[in-house]
Amino acid sequence: MKKINLILGNHNHQPVGNFDFVFEDTYQHAYKPFLDAHEKHPGIKYVQHYTGILYEWILKHHPEFFQQLGHLVERGDVEILTGGFYEPILAVIPDEDKVGQIQKLTKFVEKHFGYSPSGLWLAERIWEQHLVKPLSEAGVKYVVLDDTHFKYAGLTDKELYGYYITEEQGYTTLLFPIAKRLRYTIPFEDISATLDYLREIATEEGDRIVVAADDGEKFGGWPNTYEHVYTKNRWLEKFFEALEDNRDWIRTMTLREAVSEYKPLGRIYLSNASYAEMMHWALPNTESYRAYEVFEQKLKDAKIYDKYGYFVRGGFWRNFMVKYPESNQMHKRMLEISSRARALQAKGKKVSPEALDKIWESQCNCPYWHGVFGGTYLPNLRHPIYTSLIEAEVALDKIEHKNGYVSATVTDFDKDGQDEVILRSDALALYFKPSEGGKLTELDYKGARKNILDIISRREEGYHNKITATPDDSNPLSQFKDAWLEKYLHYDWYRRGSFVDHFLPEKTRIEDLYHSKQHELGQFLTNPYKYELKGTKSKQTLRFEHTGKVQWGGKDYNVSLSKTVTLEKGKSEFKVDYSLRSLSGNLPLVFAVENCYGLLAGDAPDRYYYFDNETLKDRKLRSMGELRSAMAGLKDEWLKIDARLEASREARVVRYPIETISLSVGGFERVYQASVVMMCFDVTLSDTPTEISFVQRFNRT
Repeated sequence: MKKINLILGNHNHQPVGNFDFVFEDTYQHAYKPFLDAHEKHPGIKYVQHYTGILYEWILKHHPEFFQQLGHLVERGDVEILTGGFYEPILAVIPDEDKVGQIQKLTKFVEKHFGYSPSGLWLAERIWEQHLVKPLSEAGVKYVVLDDTHFKYAGLTDKELYGYYITEEQGYTTLLFPIAKRLRYTIPFEDISATLDYLREIATEEGDRIVVAADDGEKFGGWPNTYEHVYTKNRWLEKFFEALEDNRDWIRTMTLREAVSEYKPLGRIYLSNASYAEMMHWALPNTESYRAYEVFEQKLKDAKIYDKYGYFVRGGFWRNFMVKYPESNQMHKRMLEISSRARALQAKGKKVSPEALDKIWESQCNCPYWHGVFGGTYLPNLRHPIYTSLIEAEVALDKIEHKNGYVSATVTDFDKDGQDEVILRSDALALYFKPSEGGKLTELDYKGARKNILDIISRREEGYHNKITATPDDSNPLSQFKDAWLEKYLHYDWYRRGSFVDHFLPEKTRIEDLYHSKQHELGQFLTNPYKYELKGTKSKQTLRFEHTGKVQWGGKDYNVSLSKTVTLEKGKSEFKVDYSLRSLSGNLPLVFAVENCYGLLAGDAPDRYYYFDNETLKDRKLRSMGELRSAMAGLKDEWLKIDARLEASREARVVRYPIETISLSVGGFERVYQASVVMMCFDVTLSDTPTEISFVQRFNRT
């Protein structure tokens, strides 16, 4: 009789910052009912991975789940995998953090289940060969990856029924391929599809191993799956029954059992890769994203995709940090804080475990990328990353500076070959980009542990061309959340930030600003500014200068701009002084200064605009409008932040939201990202300097 060894596995995860109701709903519809079903079928083996984030939530809200899972472990029916505690992309965090995160989760499992895991679930199956060494150092013996990884290395399906060994600097790791076919049949196709596939690959020797492992949320947590898996179609119960009925030729086993009973099929070195869909999403521009889809479809139409499709490769995960500069900002901020902590330790300073844990927490992968889930576009996922980073920085500040401080640093922070300037104090951290008009790209208000510029610009996504398409009832991911999404599809041609300098025609319309289609008379906001620093122990001053052309009335004018930023020790405010001159005669125009505020919710009643001289009819942060004022305020009563911008003269103050259209698990959705405040000054520039000053203040409400 032909036989086959089947390894089944679930990866269960919720990101840092996800809403509590999402945890609870997924627990009730996926995690709990899955164990309930499994418990009724002794002898069926399953491999389970839960991230530390999810473990901690379950322990707090449903501790009885630990007893149930522990019972299945004791029964020998569940193998638990370790991983990075906060589900980081291990390849892109420091090696010390790789080992630390893995050991933290391993110790957690040992403490609560009396079980020492040998295998690891690799977040998003992002593989880079250098991982072998830190994985081995953390005590990991084996990892599950996609069969795609192995096919990219040149192996064929018939060579993937087992596991391989790989090596780096003499360290070794065992690698199991996940069968892509089973990722799609389980639990979405009729059970016969899975059984038929297993019959195809079973052998008389019975020594083949096939792995079916994927997201545990597929079993009830994804849209329309709960009824299919547990109630209406009872897919999981029927699947377990089918496995029991076919025990004479299908043996379920764990990864640990496979390693114990079988030798590796050989040695292999894998390319940098993830699952095919992830590599498609990682393509850094719209053209390549859509070209990939077209080419892949051509292969399918020609009925050669199954044979040659693995030669079609998408991008490289790290290029999400090219595609989304905001992701890169988070990543480099994380590296900066982690490096600072290690440097202090190297000097013999004691860095608290709590501070290190906040750094690890900031490495949760979900907001660093975007595919068919919200990811980078979700403010509620980005916000806790920055909260953790700033929390860690405050702890490190206290080690280095006992009585407050102010400092200035020039460094290529974002690793683009251009220096950034960072002004820091015990109250604020300001990250400026001289190569892009001296704009402010990060503004950390430490008192609230909040990056005020935690926003994302509006960019065209490869899937935006599908928004006007007819929804496909057979695909739950194609259903729209908003029937009017198309009118919100606007794209920014520059990266949003604060103290962004615009030269505009008089009577520029608010609609043009909102649509990012305003006519710029000059290109100051994308041109490099020169800069110089001056400072003392109590104050740092950063002065930007740029002379460029402004076109008006068919003529080019040379305009000189200086922008001076002053940050003082101990103050939750900073000053920005502008001086403008026309070197080519009188020049009437609008000089506008753009500031952005990412305060998480556009419609919440406890987050709103306020002005000293006028009460707004619609004060929501998602509102659009204009008025005359010399100040603009935004309050977030939930975060307890009062952000108040004051100008030295009255201006036309324009406000509008930044909203993105992105894919999520339920379809397309419109997401509030930020509120833009543009102070527009009617000026006539001449050889005599025009001076305008701002003070940006932050207070706790």
